[in-house]
Amino acid sequence: MAGRNPTPRCPSPRLARPGWPTPGQLPSGRSYDGLVPGHLVTPPPAATPDAPSPLRAGSRLPRWARGLADIVAAPSPAVMRRIALAGIIASAAIILTGAAVRLSQSGLGCPDWPQCTAGHLVAGGDTGDSLIHRWVEFGNRLVTVAIFVIALIVCVAAWRFRPGPDGRRRKDLVWLAAAQPGAIVVQAVLGGIVVLTKLNPVWVSVHFLASAALVAAAVALYVRCQEPAGPARPLVRPEVRLLSLAVVGTIALMLAAGTVVTGTGPLAGARSAPRYSLPLTGVTQLHADIGWLLSGLVIALIVAMRLSAAPRRAVRLGWVLAGLILAQGVVGYSQYFSGLPAGLVWVHETGATAIWVTVLLLPYALRDRGQLAQ
Repeated sequence: MAGRNPTPRCPSPRLARPGWPTPGQLPSGRSYDGLVPGHLVTPPPAATPDAPSPLRAGSRLPRWARGLADIVAAPSPAVMRRIALAGIIASAAIILTGAAVRLSQSGLGCPDWPQCTAGHLVAGGDTGDSLIHRWVEFGNRLVTVAIFVIALIVCVAAWRFRPGPDGRRRKDLVWLAAAQPGAIVVQAVLGGIVVLTKLNPVWVSVHFLASAALVAAAVALYVRCQEPAGPARPLVRPEVRLLSLAVVGTIALMLAAGTVVTGTGPLAGARSAPRYSLPLTGVTQLHADIGWLLSGLVIALIVAMRLSAAPRRAVRLGWVLAGLILAQGVVGYSQYFSGLPAGLVWVHETGATAIWVTVLLLPYALRDRGQLAQ
């Protein structure tokens, strides 16, 4: 336009060329008339040989994996609690998937260990058992691998967890977390012994009880990671706490008796599996008698907690435990009088796992260490 100085225009980013002037290089009196400042073209900074490429740093991992790594590397108390809860769920899943293998008569679907069959890592080859049994057993082994990965994440998170004001690592949490991958390794070895002994009922019982111990460690980590270190302050009389521990011991005894019932009855893992040389009616009656004893102890514990002004959370856990035991009794008698259908027995196993987790939480609710700031 006549009468106006020609003003250099900012080119399209696609047409940018080296040598275009930057704002600091314009002669005095010149300006980018009418252009948005954000559209100015400036040459990129010169790359140095030692500078890491932004495309290379961390780009090989998916975004979700990088986010998970960041969370595990520096977990907050709230995040650590969720990770510990994942450990409980994974530990309980071992019991339920193992029960599915046994109740579907798939215990010898993979007759070799650590491979499924001789010369086959996966469920291949001809084992004399049906294909569905092979894949049920092999699927259980795959689930164990996935659960082991979760246990490793729990362990790393506990190692990196710094909840106190001094920023120190909590050794009690590290030991409880390390017990989870360690117990799964022990479980894998026990599983191999179970397979190689053709489902010897003693080893099957030990295998199940080791899973129960793993759940106990996971529950302890879940509770302790929410508390500061230091001695606990009792919230009830010592007699009430002893009664709660007696309930825990009785349920552990009931779980052990349940493994004997299963190892004596028709659902021992395979039709050819050896059984306990015990009368099924007798061991079933013993299991039921322990259940009646447990019911009386739980009622006594609820009454004692109410009379001793126990925390509401402990009383609620007591009522939840009583309801679970009542439902478990109904399922137990139903499965016995209906001929032990596998589906109903699996529901019974699920109820037993829920009872075990609930009763493990109860003694912790009867004492206090305070709460970590979330």
